[in-house]
Amino acid sequence: MRTQQVKRAFRYRFHPTEEQAAELSRTFGCVRRVYNMALQTRREAWAVRGERVTCQETSALLTAWKKTEEYAYLRAVSSVPLQQSLRHLQAAFSAFFSGHSRHPRFKSRKRSKRSAEYTASGFRYCDGRLRLAKMSEPLDIVWSRPLPPGVSPTTVTVTQDRSGRWFVSLLMTDEVAALPPVASAVGVDAGIHSLVALSSGEKVPNPRFGKNAQARLARAQRSVSRKQPGSRNHDKARAKAARIHARIADRRNDFLHKLSTRLVRENQTIVIEDLAVRNMLRNPRLAGAISDASWGRLRFMLTYKSHWYGRELIVIDRFCPTSKTCSHCGHLVADLPLRIRNWVCPACGAHHDRDVNAARTTLAAGLAVSACGADVGPERRLSGRAVGVEAGKPGRSAGRRRGVRASPPAGTSDAN
Repeated sequence: MRTQQVKRAFRYRFHPTEEQAAELSRTFGCVRRVYNMALQTRREAWAVRGERVTCQETSALLTAWKKTEEYAYLRAVSSVPLQQSLRHLQAAFSAFFSGHSRHPRFKSRKRSKRSAEYTASGFRYCDGRLRLAKMSEPLDIVWSRPLPPGVSPTTVTVTQDRSGRWFVSLLMTDEVAALPPVASAVGVDAGIHSLVALSSGEKVPNPRFGKNAQARLARAQRSVSRKQPGSRNHDKARAKAARIHARIADRRNDFLHKLSTRLVRENQTIVIEDLAVRNMLRNPRLAGAISDASWGRLRFMLTYKSHWYGRELIVIDRFCPTSKTCSHCGHLVADLPLRIRNWVCPACGAHHDRDVNAARTTLAAGLAVSACGADVGPERRLSGRAVGVEAGKPGRSAGRRRGVRASPPAGTSDAN
């Protein structure tokens, strides 16, 4: 069975002592301070002199800052996470210059993530005991799952979320074995009413974790707004609202992990559509529901799990009219409003559920692309409007645009 080495991060919760919490809080503050000072230095150098400051130069500046009286407190924490913050800044600039992200921004004490990263020289791991630099005692980690045997972490990242929970993430190289091959393939169509519709005809209901907790979250946020900023009651109310957010995120991630793992285990080929989620979020009526569904997170999980376990993930063009194409005869209708959830093909008379038909057309298009390459498929004739037989609430995020890049050939039926 084929195996491959991959980078995996194992995340655990831990409970620090008062001394450890104080040390980590100082480290978080110093990491943020060094990052902001280095960013300010690089911005001023470019704005005033037109020069680019390298990561090595900011590292030399860090040494100089530690020698000054104003920033002498930087010497009280480990130098490893401080150096890592400079590398993170360099990575942010590299992503900006390559066009993959926007310009790096300053870290906020209240809004930015509280984290510190330690490389091999900043921690010691032995027999399930992890001790960080500047600490005399190991962390009290809740080992909720075992680590791979005989492997030591290369990087340790400590974080504290807004609800006050502490987490440690251990990055290590692990061998992952591919799953046994199977003969099945599935097309996946993402939606709002049903989180995904499969080409097999199954619909996975949308759990709507955010919407179900909306009333509790609203009460908690109103409580925060009534408290005096900076007071202890304000901090307690803010932590209560953050715990609700954390529970929503945890439940959503757990559900998406189980769904993506199931799809990868049961199918050799998975076909999805390249949705422009960021553009869809500009719709104020659907932004909340789209964010709650978290389609991008599901695609991310399918991507790396397919790579790990030897599956094939095919992504078809977002402009492929999967909803308006009949999965039985390939007929393309000109207009199919979102309110039409079931329709009848005017060419062959086949009755379609909108989302299931889109999943089947997505599967056929993906298999065509896999077999013949992109931009394949004969011309489609446009007919009049489809015969709508049932109307309901919109279950898809946005309407399909016209234009076919990877459409299924005429006469394509369900591939399952």
